[in-house]
Amino acid sequence: METLALFGGTPVCARPPAARWPEASPGDRERLLAVLASGDWGGHPAPGPLAAEFAAGFAAAHDARHGICAANGSVTLEAALCALDLAAGDEVIVPVYTWVATAAAVVRVNAVPVFVDADPRTWCLDPGALEAAVTRRTRAIVPVHLGASVADLDAVGECARRHDLRVVEDCAHAHGARWRERGVGSWGDLGSFSFQTTKLMTSGEGGALITNDDELAARCHAYVNCGRHEGPSAELEPWLFGTNARLTELQAALLLGQLERLTERGARRARAVERLTKGLAEVGGLAPLARDERVTTPAAYEWVLRYDAESFAGVSRDRFLEALAAEGIEATGPFYVPLPDQPLLNATSRQWPMLRERYGEGIRAPATRRALRFPVAERAAYEEAVWLHHGFLLADDDDLDRILEAVAKLRRHAAALR
Repeated sequence: METLALFGGTPVCARPPAARWPEASPGDRERLLAVLASGDWGGHPAPGPLAAEFAAGFAAAHDARHGICAANGSVTLEAALCALDLAAGDEVIVPVYTWVATAAAVVRVNAVPVFVDADPRTWCLDPGALEAAVTRRTRAIVPVHLGASVADLDAVGECARRHDLRVVEDCAHAHGARWRERGVGSWGDLGSFSFQTTKLMTSGEGGALITNDDELAARCHAYVNCGRHEGPSAELEPWLFGTNARLTELQAALLLGQLERLTERGARRARAVERLTKGLAEVGGLAPLARDERVTTPAAYEWVLRYDAESFAGVSRDRFLEALAAEGIEATGPFYVPLPDQPLLNATSRQWPMLRERYGEGIRAPATRRALRFPVAERAAYEEAVWLHHGFLLADDDDLDRILEAVAKLRRHAAALR
């Protein structure tokens, strides 16, 4: 008789049904060896020849005229906000359901993050709550393209135009995605991307900004190059207070290979999503978030699913994930939590005094957390969200079918699991 693996039965998946990530590209070794032989391993003078080549190609792939490479996707957000010349105490609207870097970058430039709840359909920034978050101090909006979803760029753009705000798209999950046939990152004033190990494109660490604004590009180049006015920033005035956040030529060599395979890998993931979506509809109880029809080319860093406890006899999401892991499928639930609940966002007013007026002793101060309620994000983080890494979407069809069988097995035995 069939038994859940959690209770000693045979797992559906004897080995993890996910492709190895990162995947090396065929030319990676040759490019890396060429950089080693050149002796030009670092990022100074900036940008290096491979970094410049990659930045131009990556920007063009997303319909932008300028690309700026940097050390990681956190510093690119800081660089973007610095390029916008925010003043201390300015407010920046961010989604509450995202990674800590989105809000931390705002804090680190002496601005104040203002949190907006998640859209119930996509869990990106809720466009319906955006207008109410705007105050006389608001200067910018940072929408995040989350998991496999794209934030409502039409609504964000309209709000920005109405209130004369700047927009920085956080595209850390969205390499290659397109909104109404135009690359994400090119809709706002700036788009920020991450190349950290788990991302859709990776050089271990790394990041990039894209923009169609000549001056913003020059300011970002200067910021990540210690403020130096050289290369693309040679004519910039006045001088900018920057930092050393350059991308190395070794990283750029890897990223050129990643860019070559971006479209092909995206198509593989899209086929997997189609197969899994059809299969899950037959199983029931676990479904992908709604896809906006304006997303003409999706990307899926994490394929985000909505768990329905009632379909599993009232079993909690976390218990379901425990049983799923026993069957050989490692998915996560609280991949993100509402930012005031995130221990890493421990920004206090003693260190960052501009936070005091809005957040008292700090963003994570007990009184602040009690006062801040974000019901959609809280329900997603603690009850509904199931995050499946894109490595699963690069697996073969047999492995994809085993994922479906594992979910179906849990549904068949939900009463026992409860």
